[in-house]
Amino acid sequence: MSLNYAVNYTSEEEYLENEQISDIKHEYIDGVCYAMAGASRNHNQLSQTVSRLFGNHLDDTKCGVYSSDMKVKIADETSSKFFYPDVLVACDDDNGNDYYTNKPRIIVEVLSKGTRRIDKTLKLAAYKTITSLQEYVLIEQDFAEIEVCRRNNQWISEHYFLGDDVTFESIDLTLSVEAIYRRVQNQDVLEYLESQTKTETHEH
Repeated sequence: MSLNYAVNYTSEEEYLENEQISDIKHEYIDGVCYAMAGASRNHNQLSQTVSRLFGNHLDDTKCGVYSSDMKVKIADETSSKFFYPDVLVACDDDNGNDYYTNKPRIIVEVLSKGTRRIDKTLKLAAYKTITSLQEYVLIEQDFAEIEVCRRNNQWISEHYFLGDDVTFESIDLTLSVEAIYRRVQNQDVLEYLESQTKTETHEH
């Protein structure tokens, strides 16, 4: 989702109170709130697929899988931020708040032209300061590419494409890139499926 017009709040508490009754979700960056625009069909399909696959895997654990309605709080001595990741997993989260977590284990953002720069810069820098976070996952919606940044690899980006498997180490889950994009229609996916069909036909 992309950020839109700005709204000023006098405090973090005022933002949280108003967000509960607002028809539009806002992300909060150091006192300024930014309304979030709607997401595309592919964006929603990717978010829903990842949330479902993560949820199935973690069904019998203490970890919770949350979609874009759960906020992540990032705070230090001088500033605070609240973001709505597309998917997050939180384990051992005991902050006592029903509307945000400050202990995500893995965060997933689905990228678009409007959000790519913010997700790869401002949000990456903020998320890296969360001590519980082990992985940050960036999924392209307009073409098939998954970028994973891991704490245990100094947040260096690793890229995965159709035909690859990607392991989400923080939750001990390996998925094929194809499984993540299975309900998405973009040029990469359509060409990949066509090539797979031709290969299977040739083999038979």
